[in-house]
Amino acid sequence: MQKAAALFLILFFGFTVLLFAQDDSDPEKEPDWVNIYSTDLYTRGDQTFSMALGVGFPIAFINNKGEAIPHGIKIPGTEVPMGGTGFLNYNYYFSSRLFTGGEVGLLFLPTIGGNTVFMTYFGLKVGTQFILGRFEFPLSASLGGTVQTYLNFGYFGYYMKGGAGAFFRITSQWSLGIASNFCWFPQWTNEPEKNIDGLFVDLAIVGRYHF
Repeated sequence: MQKAAALFLILFFGFTVLLFAQDDSDPEKEPDWVNIYSTDLYTRGDQTFSMALGVGFPIAFINNKGEAIPHGIKIPGTEVPMGGTGFLNYNYYFSSRLFTGGEVGLLFLPTIGGNTVFMTYFGLKVGTQFILGRFEFPLSASLGGTVQTYLNFGYFGYYMKGGAGAFFRITSQWSLGIASNFCWFPQWTNEPEKNIDGLFVDLAIVGRYHF
């Protein structure tokens, strides 16, 4: 867990340095962009690359009978276990209102026994967004595969996510914001009585590079 957290911190702070170390050789470029900014700024072929770092926690584990199962892990003062998350996204825009892309990420959670559950995922996504001035509000849905590991146990399955975000377009190339996702990570086996559906929520700070 410590190694994973250290890796995410290194990547996040490296990304932050790139965000503010921009080329200011053309001082006239940015004011012109600010003046012409509109909801039609995106055109077919525009792309973004995003990097996020945040927290994640489960909201329910449900068995095949529809019964909620106590997760047995928590943080002080609450019954909700707090973990970490990080992900990379790539989006291709068909217009200001429609995009598709892919994502890869990791969600990890501590257990009451001092161990860690890791859920690595990778998938495709589609979405739309609404623009108000220099604020952008994307909505997306994702579907893909996941590798889940705990101690010596492993599981490969699929996942689904629904997400929303709010971003401020700082420059023509960079925007910064927050994003939250509702995640479904099922564990289905050949023995239905052992099937579990895990429901999670994450919240992350996201930086986006537009190109």
